Amino acid sequence: MKKKRAERIAFWKGLVTEAITQSGKDSLSMGQLLKALGIHDAMGVAELEDTLEFMLADRSLSVSPTGSYAIGKGDEKYTGIVDFVNPRFAFVRVEGQEEDVHIAADDLKSALDGDTVELKIFWSVKGKRPEGEVIRVIQRARDEFVGILRYQNGYAYLLPAHRRMHENIFLKKEDTLNAPAGHKVVVKISEWGNSNRHHVGKVIKVLGEVGKNNTEMNAIMAEFGLPVEFPDGVEAAAENISSQIDSKEIGKRRDMRGITTFTIDPFDAKDFDDALSFQCLPNGNIEIGVHIADVSHYVQPGSELDNEAQIRATSVYLVDRTIPMLPEKLSNNLCSLRPKEDKLTFSAVFELTEKAKIVGEWFGRTVTHSDRRFTYEEVQEVIEKKEGDFVVEILELNRLAHILRKDRFAKGSIGFESPEVKFKLDENGKPLAVVPKVRKDAHKLIEDFMLLANKKVAEFVFSYKKGGKNNLMVYRIHENPNEEKLRVFSNFANHFGYQLEFEGEKVASSLNKLIDELEGKPEQDVLQQLAIRTMAKARYTIQPMGHFGLAFIHYTHFTSPIRRYPDVLAHRMLQNYLDGKPPTDHETAEKLCRQSSEMEKRASDAERASIKYKQVEFMEMQNKEIEYEGIISGVTEWGFFVEIIETKCEGLVKVVDLQDDFYEYDPANYCLRGRSSKRIYTFGDKVTVKIKKTDIEKRTIDLSLVGQELLKATIRHNSHKQKSGRGHKQQSGNKKRGRR
Repeated sequence: MKKKRAERIAFWKGLVTEAITQSGKDSLSMGQLLKALGIHDAMGVAELEDTLEFMLADRSLSVSPTGSYAIGKGDEKYTGIVDFVNPRFAFVRVEGQEEDVHIAADDLKSALDGDTVELKIFWSVKGKRPEGEVIRVIQRARDEFVGILRYQNGYAYLLPAHRRMHENIFLKKEDTLNAPAGHKVVVKISEWGNSNRHHVGKVIKVLGEVGKNNTEMNAIMAEFGLPVEFPDGVEAAAENISSQIDSKEIGKRRDMRGITTFTIDPFDAKDFDDALSFQCLPNGNIEIGVHIADVSHYVQPGSELDNEAQIRATSVYLVDRTIPMLPEKLSNNLCSLRPKEDKLTFSAVFELTEKAKIVGEWFGRTVTHSDRRFTYEEVQEVIEKKEGDFVVEILELNRLAHILRKDRFAKGSIGFESPEVKFKLDENGKPLAVVPKVRKDAHKLIEDFMLLANKKVAEFVFSYKKGGKNNLMVYRIHENPNEEKLRVFSNFANHFGYQLEFEGEKVASSLNKLIDELEGKPEQDVLQQLAIRTMAKARYTIQPMGHFGLAFIHYTHFTSPIRRYPDVLAHRMLQNYLDGKPPTDHETAEKLCRQSSEMEKRASDAERASIKYKQVEFMEMQNKEIEYEGIISGVTEWGFFVEIIETKCEGLVKVVDLQDDFYEYDPANYCLRGRSSKRIYTFGDKVTVKIKKTDIEKRTIDLSLVGQELLKATIRHNSHKQKSGRGHKQQSGNKKRGRR
């Protein structure tokens, strides 16, 4: 039989080779091959596909991404970024390719997660995922790794904490800084390995004992490449800036110190980079000023401060600390709009009618004076009790904000809100409580006026002197969601009885309808999170591509320059237009946009890691017998994730712990299904769980379903009791389950 297949393949290989070589073209598509070979039936198509797969496998044929077949291996090379999902294989993301390339670990040429590589791709005939091999590593994503130091048989090695670093790093004993075994350390690679040799490194920093707050937070900072402190030159540059505002500088600005102005921020905020001013005009309209710290006045292009801000690109907010973009002299002092102090600001001032219609706008540099520092809680109390400091101004601002918000949603803005948590910590950083954050009118009031300023600044620059698309600006864009991803999400939402339109302009209104229908339902957070994952990620660019989530045609980030570098760029560009000198360096601006987008993602990942660590630490301290209500928030082949409703902590119920049946993963329906019982565990299901195990080091929580432990005990008891053939049969069944 094998001989007959080999003869058939050889015959068809000859036909394919002859058809391509005699066509007079370098390559032929499937349709052209079918025509050249005179194939018109399903059996012939199957034979051709089988042959093409064989020829691709033995590299006697290559196929392009467009499906054109050529004789020989082909020498086209691609560049991509490694996504090392597990120890056996990785995917490589190639720009312009819809599907990621599957590469076996042995074909990675020592590439690690995040590395930029050059690769060959071997395209498939039957729609399978393309496969490839790495030719060389172009650029390493990192050369420092955090992990736990181990000693064994006269040598040392690092057990990396990074989930996508799947091999240990070896060290010489003299390169360990004499760190004790079991301590967390940072190791820098000194020799990159290959398929035959491990990576070798040296300990460059000892972080401390596993499980200690400072150790774990410093480990997170090192894991994500976040700086611990500013270089001496940067700190010195900040300290050398005078704290006094020059009278000549005030004379160049619009003086708004006499207008009622205040800030609204979290109770523990130290940097106040935005303030609102309010005054009633003689014509009955209201003037609202959005005043932003004028960081660009203090941080000049090309300075040490500017260079460091470019590198950091954003402040990072871990659970117990802030890693600022700017030194404290600037972020908490000179630029912070502290109460009862004159400050240099960059302002967007709007004249609104009582119906919140904008009838006038002005942009420029100002000097302001904050009369009061409010917390969100204090403003919310004024709104609810209708009494307190600046009650008239706050209530009117809240009324106008409601109108602006309603108008925004009417035009297609989407109201998804990611659930967030905050922690109450003791003096040693131990979490005493996990408290879900609640957004009320006070939070939304500030957000609505910041959105207004960001939108109007972007529109002003875009239409400046009718220059249109040639005007340079840093835009915050959010591209339209992928239709296929929306279709998949829509099918899933249908399981819960929700209907979703996923075509054209109906998407936004349909999503907002879904949000309203989900309000208060057990599946609310899960479906909202899944919908958010379906959306594209917002990013920075100089291309005015619009913001889908906000339904804004033009949008920028103007309101937080103390903590975001793109806002500093936006201030500079806006001032250039106001001075009649439009900026022209598009290439540098786009490069800075990419850097800011990348650092924003890194900061977000680090912040999530710190939250996860504190959640695990908090659950570790709880009584293991406590039962929690939870919602299934994710399903994989190895189990399902459950978000505990009370604390928003997420843990994993492993499939090997589901002893009542053999469960199989159904990716099309996001569920695990019992082979015999047909019982289903899927997104949004409400379950009761207990804490089974916590792992601070890995930042993971293992959960068990209530009732499963009793079931396992029964199975173990029966298995032990039965010694006969019947008992052997029961043991075999358990062994099979154990292989999951």
